[in-house]
Amino acid sequence: MRAADADREAVAERLRVALNEGRLDLHEYDERLQRAYAARTYGELDMLLTDLPPVTPAQRSALAPAAEVPVASGGGPDAVGMRGSTARWLAGVWLPYLRVVAIVVTIWAVTSLLSTELLYFWPIWVAGPWGAVLVVRTVAGLTGGEPRRQARERERRRQRKRAERERRRELGPTDPNNPTPPA
Repeated sequence: MRAADADREAVAERLRVALNEGRLDLHEYDERLQRAYAARTYGELDMLLTDLPPVTPAQRSALAPAAEVPVASGGGPDAVGMRGSTARWLAGVWLPYLRVVAIVVTIWAVTSLLSTELLYFWPIWVAGPWGAVLVVRTVAGLTGGEPRRQARERERRRQRKRAERERRRELGPTDPNNPTPPA
């Protein structure tokens, strides 16, 4: 019997899953994918999948899905991830301030040493107002959930990049003389 485009797509999807599982290498995947789209009959499509195990629905799988682990109030994987995202956010807010303050205090100290007298501590006019603004920003950010929001956005960007890499991998190598991927 002749195969339809939907049948070819189903086989291509099964081959992609086999590639992701590590059952096929990239060269073999590319070769089988080309043969899948060139196939005319069910027999030709079946030949591409004979050495691959069938896909088992999750309900009938021998592997049990991971159960959710209740998280105690003080720990667990989510709490660790949350502490990490909060620390990353705080570092992003405060590190530029600390670097600049260190530089201006160093300049003040060097100039005081070179003049052999203790000069007016002018770095307070850099550190004071900026520090007050950062304290307000920190309190507002922590109470408003800014670290969590940034962590979610970072994860979204990571997933988009991963999906784009996967899409490029599925398209296969492109011809350097023709930058558009094969259709």
